[in-house]
Amino acid sequence: QVQLVESGGGLVQPGGSLRLSCTASGSIVSINDMGWYRQAPGKQRELVATISDGGSTQYADNVTGRFTISRDNAKNTVYLQMNSLKPEDTAVYYCNAAVKVYFAVIYRDYWGQGTQVTVSS
Repeated sequence: QVQLVESGGGLVQPGGSLRLSCTASGSIVSINDMGWYRQAPGKQRELVATISDGGSTQYADNVTGRFTISRDNAKNTVYLQMNSLKPEDTAVYYCNAAVKVYFAVIYRDYWGQGTQVTVSS
């Protein structure tokens, strides 16, 4: 019913920048919170940043000041601008959205397939 498609990952040198995008499509009535999570090899998936439909944001301590999350509600799209990237930012980044579809009464979490970000010289 709902698909989240991420793009923008890749290989970047330390100190570089990348911008991730994630667009939701399908039988969408409304989207509440959207966010980015990441999972490095051998580690648990962790929160990177979230943004409410009203634009309120939340960041993990280790990305505050370097990453910026934003969204375009008209396009059902969330972005993650990542600056001053470090090797420890290397991970698969996943998009998440709380979506209400037609004929549903509650919001349900959906996930993208993930996009690899590698920070290395």
